[in-house]
Amino acid sequence: MTDNKDPKHSEVAGTDTVDRKNHNAKLDQLEGARSDATGEALTTNQGVKIADNQNTLRAGERGPSLLEDFIMREKLTHFDHERIPERIVHARGSAAHGVFVSYDDHSALTKASFLAGKGKETPVFVRFSTVQGSRGSADTVRDVRGFATKFYTDEGIFDLVGNNMPVFFIQDAIKFPDFVHAVKPEPHNEIPQGQSAHDSFWDFVSLTPESAHMVIWAMSDRGIPRSLRAMEGFGVHTFRLINAEGVSRFVKFHWKPVAGAFSLVWDETLKLAGKDPDFNRRDLWESIEMGDYFEWELGVQVVEEADEHKFDFDLLDPTKIIPEELVPVQKLGKMTLNRNPDNFFAETEQAAFHIGHIVPGIDFTNDPLLQGRLFSYTDTQLLRLGGPNFHEIPINRSIAPVHNNQRDAFHRQTINKGRANYEPNSIDGGWPKETPPAASGGGFESYPERMEGHKVRARSPSFGDHFSQATLFWNSMSAPEKEHIIGAYSFELGKVERVFIRERQVNEILANIDLELARRVAENIGVTPPTAPTISLKQPNPASSPALSLMNHLSGNIKSRKVAILIANGVDGKAIEAFKQKLADEGAIAKLIGPSPAPVKAADGTMLTPDAAMDGMPSIAFDAVFVPGGAQSVQAMAKNGVAKHYLLEAYKHLKPIAVLGEARQLLTALNLPEDAGLVTGDDGDVARVFTAFAQALAQHRIWAREAAAEQVPA
Repeated sequence: MTDNKDPKHSEVAGTDTVDRKNHNAKLDQLEGARSDATGEALTTNQGVKIADNQNTLRAGERGPSLLEDFIMREKLTHFDHERIPERIVHARGSAAHGVFVSYDDHSALTKASFLAGKGKETPVFVRFSTVQGSRGSADTVRDVRGFATKFYTDEGIFDLVGNNMPVFFIQDAIKFPDFVHAVKPEPHNEIPQGQSAHDSFWDFVSLTPESAHMVIWAMSDRGIPRSLRAMEGFGVHTFRLINAEGVSRFVKFHWKPVAGAFSLVWDETLKLAGKDPDFNRRDLWESIEMGDYFEWELGVQVVEEADEHKFDFDLLDPTKIIPEELVPVQKLGKMTLNRNPDNFFAETEQAAFHIGHIVPGIDFTNDPLLQGRLFSYTDTQLLRLGGPNFHEIPINRSIAPVHNNQRDAFHRQTINKGRANYEPNSIDGGWPKETPPAASGGGFESYPERMEGHKVRARSPSFGDHFSQATLFWNSMSAPEKEHIIGAYSFELGKVERVFIRERQVNEILANIDLELARRVAENIGVTPPTAPTISLKQPNPASSPALSLMNHLSGNIKSRKVAILIANGVDGKAIEAFKQKLADEGAIAKLIGPSPAPVKAADGTMLTPDAAMDGMPSIAFDAVFVPGGAQSVQAMAKNGVAKHYLLEAYKHLKPIAVLGEARQLLTALNLPEDAGLVTGDDGDVARVFTAFAQALAQHRIWAREAAAEQVPA
């Protein structure tokens, strides 16, 4: 034992005593810094108690938000500055350059110059992103996708900052920090990353009924897109278009993908997140490099001012859509993404989008979420990009001339000449000067909307219906899509630890959307199924909308679809060449996949170089699979577990499979029955097999196979 009287020990003990005192003092300091809000009133950072944390101060219930709302400004300012330099939301992104071409002269709708002439071209830069995850998270997680487009117009920058879903989780921007805090990884352990299957998210949305519509969109196949080219895009808010005569109309912006809209299946997303977390980013980059460009048509739904109140929902409510059956989408032009960035950081990361970047002919409405975003975006860029000169970063520069008296500050690039840095001035002849709105190429003029109302923290009763459009969405889904939604809710809520949150989401949210949906989810997650809704429900109008189902957004062709051709020594090289040519004629992309990257010798002696090995580029990276004949090749695959798994996995994921000649033996060995998407034929039967295969591939998935595929091992 150590002698306590040992001087050395005494010295150590004395030091230890001092250290403990210091340690305890530090703990005391930390205790003073800790905050437990249990039982405490909600306050501002200045200690002022907050009476209403749900609504921004506005001029009248449907009026614009007021700058004097110090509670909203403090809350958003603090939120905007929480993290640097990574974006708080939409951190995981990829982008491309391109061009927008107007289909016609749309000056009857708007005086915006980029829409004023048939064939007029405008450069664009588009950034796609996930919302929840960090920069290092995976591409294929279930999440909303950002779809932000920067138009470099000759009148200045116009940023259309939207998502791949047309609505949002909340109605008022004052709730945005709460929503994002809830959906982000939980604060005590920074788990989970890149997904919303956790308690805090479902606690928030189950207590916030206005989120019901957006959540069911996120739980649908829209939340797991197959490719960025296969997403619709939406401006979310109601905007105004104003023509040269000053006539204003309400509009909703839409991006319609030329390739059609389609998704992954859930099992694919899980595997891709591990095997290729850059799946969507890689697809964008590689497609553009090979000249297979991404394309969308820009459209608008137009509502005359006189018809603002004719709907059974409020146009200013960002949790609502205008069903396309009520107001069709008018196509304005086409966007083509045709050039990759030269430097990811300088362009994709430093791109600063702002919903407040508009040009003459476009203006805002009093949507309370839009109003808060107008404040928040500038505030965010000030911190993330180091000050007010973020507009001078090359990717953010306007192609229109920039002249004003805003000077200096961090990272200033412009070297301003002249002695006057104020307006009005006479020293420099009064320049730069204002441009009257009526002049040719006139200055921006806000729409003179008449305003009246009391200053209130309140929400218009017209924002009060939270479920009818969620029901509309559910009613509009095909049978497979409904099953996927049930599965998504069941997976997500199954990870919620607190049973009372599960019960609340099922009984107070899902039961008010559809009782069968609520019942099925309840059974899957172990809570008592509800027998009735908790409120008096309003029936949606229309009852269903075909435009909401992804099944109705297929392009009808196989352009850009990716097909794996499985090869091994002894494969039928002639069949491969014939099949590849037919795919190329239809704009599809074929890749040779071998047992390894080593060259393969075809039956006729031709040497074939694989694009990848079977384990390096699995079936989840493709839309379909083709297995040509060749006795030796088929024998090799029959002994190769990876090759057999390739076919089983493609079958399980409902993908078209074409098989020729001796390769049919593989189907027998794997017990895979023929169906509309599993097409077979003799070696010389390429033309007939390809026709049936292409028809199946144009449908994206073989949904009728889904029940049988559930029996196939993962």
